[in-house]
Amino acid sequence: MPEQPDDGKGAGGGAAAETTRAQQAQQPGQAEPAGQRAEPADQQAEQPQQAPRQPQQAQEAPQPQQAQQAQQASQAQQAPQPQQAPQASQAQQALPAQQPQQAPQAPQARTVQQVWQAPQYVGRATPQPGWATLIRPADPAPVRAATLWGVLATAFAAAFLLGDGLGAGLLITAVPAVVAAYVAARAAGRRARPWSLAWAVGCLALLAVPALRDAGWPAVLALFAAIGLGALALYGSRTWPGVLLSPLGFFDAAPTGIVWAWAGLRASGSGSRERWWPVVRAAGVGLVLLVLFGALFASADAAFADLLGGLTPDVSIEDGPLRILFFLLGGLVAVAAARAAAAPLRWDRIRVAPGTPRSPVEWALPLIVLNLLFAGFIAVQLAVLFGGYDKVLDSTGLSYAEYARQGFWQLLWATLLTLVVIALALRWAPRSGPGDRRLVRGVLGALCVLTLVVVASALRRMDLYVDAYGLTRLRLSVATFELWLGLVIVLIIAAGVFGARWLPRAVLASAGAVVLAFGLASPDGLIAERNVSRFQKSVASDRDTGKAIDLTYFQTLSADAVPALDRLPEPHRSCALRGINDELAERGQKPWYATSLGEHRAKRILRERPVTASYEVCSRLGAFNSRYEY
Repeated sequence: MPEQPDDGKGAGGGAAAETTRAQQAQQPGQAEPAGQRAEPADQQAEQPQQAPRQPQQAQEAPQPQQAQQAQQASQAQQAPQPQQAPQASQAQQALPAQQPQQAPQAPQARTVQQVWQAPQYVGRATPQPGWATLIRPADPAPVRAATLWGVLATAFAAAFLLGDGLGAGLLITAVPAVVAAYVAARAAGRRARPWSLAWAVGCLALLAVPALRDAGWPAVLALFAAIGLGALALYGSRTWPGVLLSPLGFFDAAPTGIVWAWAGLRASGSGSRERWWPVVRAAGVGLVLLVLFGALFASADAAFADLLGGLTPDVSIEDGPLRILFFLLGGLVAVAAARAAAAPLRWDRIRVAPGTPRSPVEWALPLIVLNLLFAGFIAVQLAVLFGGYDKVLDSTGLSYAEYARQGFWQLLWATLLTLVVIALALRWAPRSGPGDRRLVRGVLGALCVLTLVVVASALRRMDLYVDAYGLTRLRLSVATFELWLGLVIVLIIAAGVFGARWLPRAVLASAGAVVLAFGLASPDGLIAERNVSRFQKSVASDRDTGKAIDLTYFQTLSADAVPALDRLPEPHRSCALRGINDELAERGQKPWYATSLGEHRAKRILRERPVTASYEVCSRLGAFNSRYEY
């Protein structure tokens, strides 16, 4: 008998069908995949009839007549097999039912591949942006025409008013720059906050110091303090990094501000010409009319010519390069301020990571020892205060002035180092709970209180030293600095009670207030007043007047000292004012915007009571001796 082809209808095919039906019975709720649904029963009935024909036709073509008998015998054996054909058909239809179980295998393979690739990216640390990128603001709003006009007005004011000196011209030059910055800030959507207004007012007040005082060193201090307060008004910083780094923002705002202003100028020029061209024409016509009629009126009346000459700047060809330099500098400062107001750098985004907290014992033990040392020093100072200085001088072998001068500088350094210790202690202070916070407040609070006593002792020593040797610029400056350090310590104590969020701005505000008060108080006037009073006391007590007054030092003072020195008797008065009188004579007549109030008063006093003592008389009194200030 010939071998039958395996078409799946044998015993193996029936077993597969039975296995498939058993799986379908165990999973009755499993849905068949789409497009593979079971066919109707009539179609299943037709398939068994067609299934046997395929092998029969396949054998009819090649078989000869002798093989027909074998074929008929094969058909006789295949007669009962139509019942198995549906089983084979059902087995073929049941095979897709297993695919839903095998279908999730492909995503599982992809998931395994992703998990295998994940460590290449997940384990890598995300790079943090640098501080230069972190503080960079968004693009500023387009510059307005009012801002450009303010910058231009500042440049012209600097060129015409600052070439002859500071005086009131510095404050006048700053006003249009402030207006330009305000317009730029409003265009960017920024609002004026109370702290910003306070910084702006303080900045303008500090710029008024050169208009009131003739001395240059208080004016320089006021100028630097005005830069600091102006930076806070523009950047609005609140943290320690922001407060300390805000003035550096001008170095970034200057070049970017030039590009920003140029872009705005080109945009305004490419717009409608009818908006700005009439303004330019009107300004030109007004200038021509002022020059024409002003020249006619000045030539017609001498008094009006003198008034006009004092009001208008004296511009010459020799001053041309200097005027151009001030023009460029004034415009650069104004455009930098406007650019900073439109898009300020975010200095407060710089964060300083706190130090590693120490254990309470490790942190508190050195500070407690330092507090005990301070307490011992203060106890000695109280004993000296109540026991008298004579006993101390006899035991130490120092003179009265040496004891006072030597102690002041050491106590000044002790105050500075104490502030450094407090800053480092706060960085590494324990922060695990309320008990640690109470420990920190108690230890540092005691140290601050003891430091205040040290500051008072230093100021007392300086007062004794001034009584012995007189007041000078250096002694007044360091005493004022020591007084400000004491104020900072008071602010630190208040921050420990009420919170330290406001401390950076309060410290800078106190510095600005001290510089402003220092300039308004006229340091050279205070020095002259104190030394004149000391001289008058020595005359009243019949002491050596030569040691009670230093005529050589008076030659270096500014015109602010003239009202106090004018109280001296002759010839000491003329010898004390001789150097100031020569300096004012060399300056000549300056316009009103370059003359300070102190210089104006000094010139008026010297015109009413001129210097009369000769050089020989002043030389005998020691007015031209060399000296060393300490």
